[in-house]
Amino acid sequence: MKPIRPALLALALSLLSGCGAFTAVSEASAARDAYTLSPATAASAPATGSGHLVVELPSSAGALANDRILIKPVAFQAQYLPDAQWSEPAPALVQTLLVTSFQNLGGFRLVGRTGAGLMPDYTLMTELQEFHAEPAGAEAEPLDIRVSAMMTLIRESDRRIIATRRFAATTRVQTDDTTDVVRGFDSALRQVLGEAVVWTRAQTR
Repeated sequence: MKPIRPALLALALSLLSGCGAFTAVSEASAARDAYTLSPATAASAPATGSGHLVVELPSSAGALANDRILIKPVAFQAQYLPDAQWSEPAPALVQTLLVTSFQNLGGFRLVGRTGAGLMPDYTLMTELQEFHAEPAGAEAEPLDIRVSAMMTLIRESDRRIIATRRFAATTRVQTDDTTDVVRGFDSALRQVLGEAVVWTRAQTR
């Protein structure tokens, strides 16, 4: 990796003062590797179903509405891994994985996303609330990967809110190595995806 420029180093040190230095955050790279994550999968054949479900693009706060991998040294600071990014903006990535998870686990005849021309029976709205890494304690390592989302299921026949629930998962990783951090995101998100599919299916029976 190329050494970080003095101006950026000063900025990074000022932001990280008092909470330890993240190795991956304090180094810079001209190019960033792109990473994706895994959908929830079934151990057996997908469940059958008859309804049509549309998964809307999740809403999110500004710090999450991009393709950068978010690190929060403290609660009110937002940093990004300099040498890595998601394959698409985080809300779009979560939408893609939600759609694929529903297709993998089943329970609906057809699952798609907003703008696909479907006349759905149900619409799933999601607010992506947490999708970041943060120190597990006073030191910079280990890190906790936090993923949480508020989901609302709407019945389209009368636009009635059927149910709302928050899903959350935390995975601890021992280093700030990019591969370890991404694996932590993968584990936490797959848990949220799996629980969300099971919950959604239960509301539509």
